[in-house]
Amino acid sequence: MSFEYDDHGSSSEAFAGALRNAINAKDVTLSWLQRQLKRRGNRVSMATLSYWRSGARRPEGAQSLAALADIEQLLGLDDDALAGLLPSTKRTGPLGPSQFPIDQHDLETAVKDAYAALGAPYPDHSREITTHSVTDVDADGNVSYCITRSVLQATSGTMTGTPFLELTPGTRTPSPIFRAVSGGRIAGEYSHAGGEVHGVLFELDAPLSAPDTTMVEWSVEYPPDYPPTRETGHGVARQCRELLVWVRFHPNALPDWCEERVETASGITITPVTPNGGGSVHLVHRAFGPGAVELLWGYGPRDDAGDQPG
Repeated sequence: MSFEYDDHGSSSEAFAGALRNAINAKDVTLSWLQRQLKRRGNRVSMATLSYWRSGARRPEGAQSLAALADIEQLLGLDDDALAGLLPSTKRTGPLGPSQFPIDQHDLETAVKDAYAALGAPYPDHSREITTHSVTDVDADGNVSYCITRSVLQATSGTMTGTPFLELTPGTRTPSPIFRAVSGGRIAGEYSHAGGEVHGVLFELDAPLSAPDTTMVEWSVEYPPDYPPTRETGHGVARQCRELLVWVRFHPNALPDWCEERVETASGITITPVTPNGGGSVHLVHRAFGPGAVELLWGYGPRDDAGDQPG
């Protein structure tokens, strides 16, 4: 968790006062708030919450902003009721290079076509600061549903939307079902003729000017005619402060093997991993990208073909 004092060394009293009032109105304790945040995957210390409430410090950074969005929900507040009171630093911080996350030129060309068809610049004028991607695996051992939440930052100018794409290198598929969960709406859809790139234009609830951030959430559901798939992951074109890929297996389809595949400019790394006691695997990478993080799994002995269903 990172913090930053206000520009003149004083606390953000408007934010602290609104947080105190919301906690008192809900009639909850900081301990209760900390427990609820932990259940949502946001580990915020009691000291941190106390600093925020007193105004000694204010939230700053992607992880803190993600936690703050959950606090607004837990306290029954409107979106950005607290975040909107925070002074902006008016800087994006180091952006680093923008690069297609996997080394496949033909696929990148198809992605450029998708961006053009959706009316978006390539590369996009945004970056994912924090992304949590959660995939559910059905009783047959195949991907059935994925939901992704990101803290999105505009890197230049003002943006009104951004494409979200589903890539299946080497496999022709029908389009999955995209839905906007929060933070915007689906304003356009596109499927490339090659069948390896499908996507949507996610129009934001409000225009986003650099270096401001917003939270977006979208889901992908795979229809019955979709090829059986035993891999999932997420790629980023710029460095992401935190990338989490969480895969939850149906209790009747716990895999015999799993492996993490990480691709960056320096190469590809494959690491065996084991589901936890609850039947899930989570992969966490900080200061990651450009690149892609994937989880692959299978049943029976691991073979060179990747044990993908045919």
